Amino acid sequence: MSAFTKSISQIFEGAVKSVKTFPAAIASALAFAIVTMVRIQLDWPEQEAYNFLFNCLHLSFALGAIFSLTAITAAQSRYNDAKSFMIANLMGIVVVVATFLMLYFFGGTDPSVDASRYARVTVLAATRVSAAMLVSFLAFIVLAGYPKEQSDFSRSFFMTHKAFFIAMIYGGVIEAGGAGVAGAVQGLLYRDMSGKVYMYIATIAGFLAYAIFIGYFPDFRKGAVDEKREVAQKQPRFIEILFEYIMIPIAMALTVVLLLWSGKTIVTGEVVPFIRLSAIATSYAVIGTWLHIMVTHSEAGIAKFYRKIYPFTALVILAFEARSLLMQLGKSGLKTAEYSFILIWIIAVTAAILLIFRKAKAHKPIIVLACALAVFSVLPLVGYHALPVASQVSRLENILVSQNMLEGGKLIPAKSEPEKTVKEAITDAVVFLAYAPDAKLPVWFDKSLGQSDVFKERLGFEQTYPEPDYEPGGGYLGTHLSLPAEAIDISEYRWAVNMQGEKETAAVTIQGEKGTYRIEWRVDSQTRIPTINIRLGERVIIEQNLNAYIDRITEKYPPGKSESRKATFEDMSYRLETPEVTVLLVFNNVDISVDPERDNIDYWFDLRMLFMNENP
Repeated sequence: MSAFTKSISQIFEGAVKSVKTFPAAIASALAFAIVTMVRIQLDWPEQEAYNFLFNCLHLSFALGAIFSLTAITAAQSRYNDAKSFMIANLMGIVVVVATFLMLYFFGGTDPSVDASRYARVTVLAATRVSAAMLVSFLAFIVLAGYPKEQSDFSRSFFMTHKAFFIAMIYGGVIEAGGAGVAGAVQGLLYRDMSGKVYMYIATIAGFLAYAIFIGYFPDFRKGAVDEKREVAQKQPRFIEILFEYIMIPIAMALTVVLLLWSGKTIVTGEVVPFIRLSAIATSYAVIGTWLHIMVTHSEAGIAKFYRKIYPFTALVILAFEARSLLMQLGKSGLKTAEYSFILIWIIAVTAAILLIFRKAKAHKPIIVLACALAVFSVLPLVGYHALPVASQVSRLENILVSQNMLEGGKLIPAKSEPEKTVKEAITDAVVFLAYAPDAKLPVWFDKSLGQSDVFKERLGFEQTYPEPDYEPGGGYLGTHLSLPAEAIDISEYRWAVNMQGEKETAAVTIQGEKGTYRIEWRVDSQTRIPTINIRLGERVIIEQNLNAYIDRITEKYPPGKSESRKATFEDMSYRLETPEVTVLLVFNNVDISVDPERDNIDYWFDLRMLFMNENP
């Protein structure tokens, strides 16, 4: 047997043995797959009533699959006896049952409050389960690095990545092969085969991929020396090349850019938009620390240099990012994005300091901190759902009181138009609170305030947003208009015609007093600009595209200008008149998107109705 064939054989043997090695984990994964198949079998109208139940089961079994893997690994690596093995598996079952009961009885929405037909799992409840899954998985990686004579965290960390990608490749091949066979059956033997077959195949492939994933790991039993561990932990040469010649140079290049930005801010005082900076900084902190762990044992010169220099440069860059964070907090207060960035910033700074002084021994404390903050982020009062909301409520209250718009726990419309900055701040806080999931809000705040019409009625002015920060030559510009909710007088028109169905080309025939009218609506496949064509008998009486209407709209609402986006009925309608007929086009939505970099314009016209009348 060749080495390649032997390697493949060992992978599938490991998948089979995983049933015996991690029974509770495999049972949870199998139950997850069964629930998925049941959902596939049920059509949506039938499934909707059970959607809450299925989501509770899915989350519970997903946590059970990961927690059981961790608990069994802990029992095997620390004790290695039948009693501890049984307790670990029972703990996995208990976690599944407890999670399901808590989700089912305490983790659902109240349909009478949010006007939904059925209860749903709350975002907070799902996030708490996700946090438990993250903590369990990180704990498994730590446990898989025991004993220290055979492994450590960095080796276990890489081994887990390796197992994951191997499982993904094999699972993908299984799914593609199964789908190919099903496609052949459908095309050659049974054309009426349900498309659900492909979903079943994907579900089975996913379960097998999980079995392959946990089956790839070596024997974790205490006292056992599995030669498979050394192979699983070893980085192949192509991975070493990937890290040394691609990943590290990219990380160092990004470091140089961020250091230059830090220097530039000192000289010019330039302020980078927080959203953009937080995305770059988060990527740098997470990927930088991840790469540092991955190259812990590399003897290459560039890897050694990176391990020495990264913690120091990270501290410098994170210090300047803290400045931008403080400016953002002073500008708009604490919101979810800022809250998440603070947690990541704490982990990144602590990781950099620990890596300087403890090097490889810093890995476990970093993981412990990450787990602690993951739990902290979903706790009552201090979690991501609570602190930002409390901050924005306090901010909004202070602004409203200063404008005499909140008295005795009641909102009062503004007696005079506030300054633009005040209107922007009120709009920003109101919109955040109105759409914050699972938020506990004061009695005077109604979530319907997020709607523009309710906002204006209750506060006395329209929602106001700051000017978009578009850079020359970059970014998307757009005009997006919607038909306002109001009654319109159509008494002068005889026919109301629905022209826009599933197809972009539609034709309708109408029998009038002057003859037979044929109305055609066509959308050009290249320009996306519609054309309306009306014939009376064989004679064309109207053939016109919407260029004139586009010119009218873009003149009034230039793409990228956001001071007014509330369209009127006149804006959303286009009138055409000939001696024979009068036609009124009414649009539900009009979207014009401009990409300056590619010199490309996209149009979308949602034609609500065409009204027509014969002229005398």
